[in-house]
Amino acid sequence: MDQINYFSAFLIGLAGGVHCVGMCGGIVSALRMVTPKDKPALPFTLAYNIGRIISYTLAGAITGALGKMASDFVPVASYALSILSAVMVFLLACYLGKWWTGLTALESVGKHLFRYIQPVSKRFLPFKTPFSAIPYGFIWGWLPCGLVYSTLTWSLAAGSAIQGAGIMLCFGLGTLPTLLAVSTGSQYIIQGFKHSAVRQYIAIAMALYAAYLIYSALS
Repeated sequence: MDQINYFSAFLIGLAGGVHCVGMCGGIVSALRMVTPKDKPALPFTLAYNIGRIISYTLAGAITGALGKMASDFVPVASYALSILSAVMVFLLACYLGKWWTGLTALESVGKHLFRYIQPVSKRFLPFKTPFSAIPYGFIWGWLPCGLVYSTLTWSLAAGSAIQGAGIMLCFGLGTLPTLLAVSTGSQYIIQGFKHSAVRQYIAIAMALYAAYLIYSALS
């Protein structure tokens, strides 16, 4: 079952590329301006994304541990967290399909915390080596994002810190292809993710998967 959860988390990250283009695409494109002109951009882009994925993995470990603690002390918590994570996946589908955008309220809450973290990232600019892009990416991994928050609720119900970290690691890896495409200027992929029909297909698929998760939790 863990393998299915990890693969599903990867697919959610991949499907969420339509959101990543709008949320982080501008940031990734701006990184070119702080990358040495005489050096290839790809190592810096990869380093930035490694830092970002590390932050997701750490957040997954923390939420997974908290969920495990809650389940140990309150037996019904495991059941409640499973329902919550399934509902959040459904809300994410609504968010991506633009059927309902209530998840933006979560992003607005996160912005208050992020505004204290963001200034620290300026210490690593401009990039001198790819290694300096890793901590920069780690900081930007905490950028308020409904897609990330929704997946974190899944890791909250994962059952342990390791499983929670695994879910967020796979999710982060799933977001990687789209952001690399943005960095390399692959307009065909970018425009494909932005197409309204693609958004709807992805949203419908995620809504069906959320229904399956809710059914599994209630069974």
